[in-house]
Amino acid sequence: MASSSAVGHRQDVDDINEAQADALKQPELHHDVEAGMGIVDIVRIEQVYKKLDRRILPAFWVLYFLCSAIRSNVGLAQTMNTNNKHDLASQLDLTPKQVSTGLALFYVCYVIFDLPSNLVMSKLSPHIWMSRIVTGVGIIGICLTAMNSVWSFYLLRLLLGIIIAGMWPGMSYYLTLFYPPSRTGKRIGRYFTAAQVSAAVVGLVSAGFQKMDGLGGLVGFQWMFLLYGLVGTLVGISLLWWLPDRPLPPGEIRDRSGWRKYLPHSKPALTGEDAQIHYQDLTRVYRRSVWNLKDLWNVVTDWRLWPLAGMYFGVVGVGIGTQSYGTVIIRGINPTLTGVQLSLLFAPIWVMDLLAILIVTPLSDRFHHHRALFFSAAVVIQITGLLVTTFAGNGSSSWSRYGGLLLVGFGLGPTVPICMTWTNEIFQPRHGEVGVAAASALVSGLGNLGSILTTYALYTGWPADAVGPHKFRKSNLVMVGILCGSILSAAILVVGLRVFGNTSKKQINSEGAAALVDGAARREVQQRGLGRMFCFR
Repeated sequence: MASSSAVGHRQDVDDINEAQADALKQPELHHDVEAGMGIVDIVRIEQVYKKLDRRILPAFWVLYFLCSAIRSNVGLAQTMNTNNKHDLASQLDLTPKQVSTGLALFYVCYVIFDLPSNLVMSKLSPHIWMSRIVTGVGIIGICLTAMNSVWSFYLLRLLLGIIIAGMWPGMSYYLTLFYPPSRTGKRIGRYFTAAQVSAAVVGLVSAGFQKMDGLGGLVGFQWMFLLYGLVGTLVGISLLWWLPDRPLPPGEIRDRSGWRKYLPHSKPALTGEDAQIHYQDLTRVYRRSVWNLKDLWNVVTDWRLWPLAGMYFGVVGVGIGTQSYGTVIIRGINPTLTGVQLSLLFAPIWVMDLLAILIVTPLSDRFHHHRALFFSAAVVIQITGLLVTTFAGNGSSSWSRYGGLLLVGFGLGPTVPICMTWTNEIFQPRHGEVGVAAASALVSGLGNLGSILTTYALYTGWPADAVGPHKFRKSNLVMVGILCGSILSAAILVVGLRVFGNTSKKQINSEGAAALVDGAARREVQQRGLGRMFCFR
C-alpha cells in the first residue's frame, strides 16, 4: 500500500487490485492470505479501528449533544417558569398555534436543505463542514436569547433549520469515510446516545435554569439558550482541530492551496503502519470517485430509498413530537405539576431511550440480516406506549399513563440508528460515496416530514385535542398510525430486497477489476452469535 508509485498517482492507489497486490509485498504489515487477497491480522485491524474510535466518536458525541440541546430547548421553554408568566409563550405573546408553527418551520428548512448540505460536504473537507454546522448552531442558539416577538421566533427557527441541515446525515456519511458498512451500526448508536442524554440532561438542568429566573434581567429559558449557545460555538470552532479530514492513501499529501491554507490544519486520524492497514481494509469496500449528476439521479431513482424514508418518517416524527411536547403531555396527565417537576419527569423518558440504544443496537449489528425485525419490534413498543399513555387508568392524574411515555422512550431508542445503518449498508455498495451522502440526506430530510406533522398539526397545534377525558387522544392515535406506516415500509423493503436483491452495477466478479467486498462483513459471518457481540468489529 505504501509503494513509491502511490505518490502522485491517485488512480493507481485507488485501484483496489493494485492496492491489494502492493499490500502482499510488504511483510512488515503481517499479512496472511485468504481467498487470494492480502488480509491483515484481524486483531491488528481491530486496534486500528479503536484508535479511530477514540479520535472521532467523542467529538461526534459532544457536537451532537450540544446541537440536540439547542434544537430541542424550545420544547422545554414552553413550560419553564409558567407560574411567573416567564415561559416562552407568555414572554413572546405567542398562541399555541404560533408555537407549533415555529417548531415546524425548523423542519421545513431541514427537509429542503438536508440534501444540498450533504452534497456540498462530499465535495469539500467534511470536518470543515461539520465545524461550520456546529458553530452556526451555537451562534443561532445565542441569538435565541434575544427573541421578543413572533417574527423573531419564526426567523430564528428558520435559520436554525437551514444551518443544522445535513448534520445528522452528514455524520453518517462522514463515518463511512473511515469505516466499512458492517462497522458503522454500533458507532452510529454510540454517538446517537448523545441525543438521549441531551434530552435527559437539558430536562434536569432546566430545573436549575428556572431557579436563575430574573437573574441579570433574563428569564430562565433565556439563560438556557445563552449558555448552550456559547458552549456550542466554542465546540464548533474546536472541531477544526479535533476532527480529522477524509483519509488519504498512504504517501499522498493533502492539498493546502487556495482557501485551505487559511484554515487550521487537522492532524491525520492515523499515521504510519496504522494508516496503511486502515487503507487496505477500507479499499475492500469501495473506492472514492468523482460523482456527477447522473450518479446522483441513480440514487434518487433507486426504489430502495423510499421504504427507508417511510421507516424514518414514522419514528422520527414520534421522536420529535415526544421531545417537543413531552412536558405538555405530562402536564395533561397531572395539571398540578410545577415547571420544575415537569422538567424532572421529562428526563427519564430519554434515559429509557438511552438504555434501549445500548441494549438493542449491538444486537442489531450482530444479527444485521434481521435489522427489520429489530426495528419493527422497537416500533411495536412505541405503539404500546402511546396506547397506554392515551387510555390507561382513570382520571387525569393517572400515573400509568406516564409509564406509557417511558415505553415510548424505550421503543424510540434503536430505531433511528438502525434505519441510518441500513441505509449505509444498502447504498454504499450500490452507489459508492455519493450513494451514502445522498441517500442518508434524503432519508433524513424526507423522513423529517414526519416531524413537521407532529410539531405543527398535533398537540398544541390541535387545540381541540387537549380537552376530554383522554388528553391528546387524536394526536397520539395519529402517531400510532404513522408508526404502523414505518412497520409496513420495513416489510416492503425486506420483500423488495428478497425479490430484486441489492446487487450493484459497480460490483465486478473475482475475475474482474475491482470486487467491492466488505472484508469486515465477511469475517462477521464467522463471528456471528453472542460471544463477541459487544466488541467493535
